Amino acid sequence: MSETATMSATGADHHPIGLIVTDDLKRNRLTVFFRILLAIPQLIWIALWGVLAYITLILAWFAALFTGRVPDGLHNFLASFVRANTRVNAYVLLLADPWPPFGGSPGGYPIDVRIDAPEKQSRLTVFFRILLAIPAFVLSYVFRMVNNIVGLLGWFYCLIFGRMHRGMRDISAWLLRYEVQTYGYVFLLTGRYPSLSGAPTV
Repeated sequence: MSETATMSATGADHHPIGLIVTDDLKRNRLTVFFRILLAIPQLIWIALWGVLAYITLILAWFAALFTGRVPDGLHNFLASFVRANTRVNAYVLLLADPWPPFGGSPGGYPIDVRIDAPEKQSRLTVFFRILLAIPAFVLSYVFRMVNNIVGLLGWFYCLIFGRMHRGMRDISAWLLRYEVQTYGYVFLLTGRYPSLSGAPTV
């Protein structure tokens, strides 16, 4: 059963990047126990993909500076990377149980990322994007440290009960959502700054 919390697709609460959670909270104790080891191939894959993503980001940055918009092809490639990276993070943090797919196509995983189509962005904020993102990066770093603690506690909980605690899952999802929105902002997927408002899953 889907446990996705929904919000209006219009209005001030709608952020161009959201986290979609359809996880059923059930966990396999064996894969939970070996979670970090099982994630190694995915982490290597994401690291290699990340090299191409950063090269693509440079191209997207120049394109957005000249046109005020990231071309569809570059946007889709960066969106796929952010989506795949989020799934791997969710797997490691025990937000999801299945082994993540290697691709970054939308749908088909208990933790997914909704990324709106590219829109016009301010050339000025594009030019200073890295500097503007520093406060969000700092907060994302703090959130990741907290999320690691939640994940560790969740690891013990899952081993004992064979399922993830809903409260832990929702807190972890809320923290991860801000991190995803930060990377979406840096990767020029949106011109909107990360938001702390809203439910854990949007």
